[in-house]
This record gives sequence, C-alpha cells and structure tokens, in this order.
Amino acid sequence: GYPCPSTPTVYRYIDQGLLDISNIDLPMKLKRRRNKRHHSHGGHALHKKHLGNSIEQRPKEIEDRKTPLHWEGDLVKGVRRKNQPALMTLTERTTRFEVVIKIPDYRASTCPRLLQNEIDRHPACFKSITFDNGSEFADMTKIKGCQIYFAHPYSPWERGTNENCNGLLRQFFPKGKSMKDKSAAYVQQATDAINRKHRRILQYHTAEELFKQYISS
Repeated sequence: GYPCPSTPTVYRYIDQGLLDISNIDLPMKLKRRRNKRHHSHGGHALHKKHLGNSIEQRPKEIEDRKTPLHWEGDLVKGVRRKNQPALMTLTERTTRFEVVIKIPDYRASTCPRLLQNEIDRHPACFKSITFDNGSEFADMTKIKGCQIYFAHPYSPWERGTNENCNGLLRQFFPKGKSMKDKSAAYVQQATDAINRKHRRILQYHTAEELFKQYISS
C-alpha cells in the first residue's frame, strides 16, 4: 500500500495551506501546539512584549465564528528586510474571505496607515482584527473604527485561518523572492484565485460567495 505520512507531517501540510482544512477543525492539533507552547514558555516566549489587547480579551462570540466580520491578520514577506515590499493579509474568520494589501515596506509606521485606508473605505466590513505579535504591528493600537487584538507571542495557531490562507498565497509569492515587480493587478489576481476556490470547509462554496452574502444581508 501507500506510505502513511506521520502526524507532524500532516500538521505541517495544513500549516502550509496544502490541505483544505483549518486548525480550528483539529482540536487535537491545537492541543498539541498549546502543550508545546507551554513547555517553551520557560524560554524567550514569555519575555516578548505584548503590543496591545491580548487575544484573551477577545469576546467569546468571535471564537465560534457565528458572527462575521472578525478578521485575522499578518504579513507575507518575500525578502525579509523591512525596506522591502510585503503583503498585509486579512482573513475573515467566518467565510475565510481574504483581503491582501501590498505594502511598500513593513516598518511599524507603514502597516497601520495602509490598514486605516482600507477600513475607512469599507467601515462596515471590519469589527475586529487579531494580529500576530510582530514588531511591525506595534502601532496598530492607533487604528480607529475597528477593535485590534494580538495573538500570544510565537503562537501562529491562534490565527490558524490566516496562516492557512498565507500558505495558499505562497503559490504566487515564494519565500525569498522580492515582491517589487508584483503589480497590484497580480496581487488581486492571486487573491481572487483563493477567494473563488471551492473549499470543503465551506461546504464547497467559495469564500467570495459567502462574504458577499453576509455583507448584503
């Protein structure tokens, strides 16, 4: 018969977005990762500064995904230098709808400015965003019109929906390759490909279909 991949291998495929499954659907995976996190807290994780409202302060209504327009966010980087362009990715937790914004660099002052522009253009679409605890998001507490939360340091599984979508984006934006030559049209094309993908976790609907239903209702 065919060889069966190990549990860590399957989990790695999920984190890379190679399987159409979210971390939230695998409670044992989350338990594994949390246990690993607790063991590592004796090291550097405990000492990383919290940037603002912790994910622990996030209302429980966000956790069950029944209330739409709550998002998770992070950056997808090509070349890992702060003066290089990157993608700010926002994933809606209920529908898995993806918004991708190309940013000229990922300094702490750049990210909130461009996010605020997006929120101001679509104020009814953003209730909250939970970001990674990276230094590039240090000024996100200045955002107006949307509640901002931060995941625990070194805990990407707390934003598993966004992490999975970031893995899908890597098909279009490989690690280590500069994004300078990637046009806005190309970024939108990649985003549309993800949002228009029929996904098992969405009962074979697309994220675009579900998101449009929510915002029109």
